[in-house]
Amino acid sequence: MDKYKISGGRRLEGCVRIQTAKNSVLPILAAAVLTDGAVTVLNVPDITDVRNMVKILCRLGCRAAYRGDDIVIDSSCADNCEIPRALAHELRSSVFLLGSVISRFHRARIAYPGGCDIGLRPVDLHLTGLKRLGVEITESNGYITCSCKKLVGNEIMLDCPSVGATENLMLAAVRAEGETVIKNAAREPEIEDLQNFLNSMGAKVCGAGSGTVRIEGVSRLGGSVYQPIADRIEAGTFLIAAAMCGGNIELEGINAENLSSLLHKLRENGCKLRIKNDKIYFRSDKRPVSVKSIETQPYPGFPTDLQAQMTALCCVSSGNSIVTENLFETRFKYVPELRRMGADITVVDRCAFVRGVEKLRGAVTVANDLRGGAALVIAALAAEGESEVLGISHIDRGYSRFEYKLASLGAAIERAGT
Repeated sequence: MDKYKISGGRRLEGCVRIQTAKNSVLPILAAAVLTDGAVTVLNVPDITDVRNMVKILCRLGCRAAYRGDDIVIDSSCADNCEIPRALAHELRSSVFLLGSVISRFHRARIAYPGGCDIGLRPVDLHLTGLKRLGVEITESNGYITCSCKKLVGNEIMLDCPSVGATENLMLAAVRAEGETVIKNAAREPEIEDLQNFLNSMGAKVCGAGSGTVRIEGVSRLGGSVYQPIADRIEAGTFLIAAAMCGGNIELEGINAENLSSLLHKLRENGCKLRIKNDKIYFRSDKRPVSVKSIETQPYPGFPTDLQAQMTALCCVSSGNSIVTENLFETRFKYVPELRRMGADITVVDRCAFVRGVEKLRGAVTVANDLRGGAALVIAALAAEGESEVLGISHIDRGYSRFEYKLASLGAAIERAGT
């Protein structure tokens, strides 16, 4: 039950290396079940979601070993096709294992997944797609049970470009008989990263990053040593923090193209940006100018995982903003906490109307989810006076050494017991 103690008002200066992407690592770890060969995932972030995924893999019978920052997964002895309720409840991404486990064992049983409470996030698209591949599915007592004699490729049209459904169906189809075509697929960079990892094991996947993904099933997959992409959401969080506090920072190891929608908004705010190879140089020397409208959309639109942080920036920008959340219906749960700090925000349905104030003030706030918690931290960094952010176990799910990285930039932040 740790908390962050923060003394606000300090400018951020320095360099940060961005962690490997949480949203790439989790489906890649799930994909390790598909092969009898050893899989080594490099530079894995030390976050709760990754540790929980490794626990689930071990419950399935896989062997997992940490070697420094790398994880080696050996699934040759995997013999269990059930993901228990306790572990599934801790990790939304446990649902990714449905596709890989059904592909490996032709049966699977999983409790409904948990994770942050930011909306319904139904798994209907996952299940409908699996049925198209020949999977029989029953749902009872909070569990999803799947079975099939074999998986057979098919054409799948997603009702919406769901990241999770796209990735799960890729995992299921990679060892199916024949070709699977996923239409209206999600286009996020993490989808392409999963494709590249699967292909490094001998899969035949193409089209990821576009609206149509094609998978030619193969009979077996081999091992792989793989470096996933950098975390665009962590990078965006640091950029927004520097915009709020004022700062001159450098981010290393990030593909700026994956952050283009955020960088466009930050330029509207009046921030200065320079991109060179895998580095972003960022400078903000004055109060940001308000961005009139922000709407979350599937990639390449503005990411929902940066909506809370961007709303916090709007709170201290000069002028008014409207932030529209189109993907998750309860993602404004952090707003009452920002109001404790003096933010002027009115939420109507899926829109937040933000009137910028000169300064936020320190307060005690509670994180209710991962990205909302990050928004409260960076708001506290920009606020006058002392703040505490409780519930930081949510933040630990997605940010590795968050307080240390912020402190390296000059922030006055420390972890303490409650």
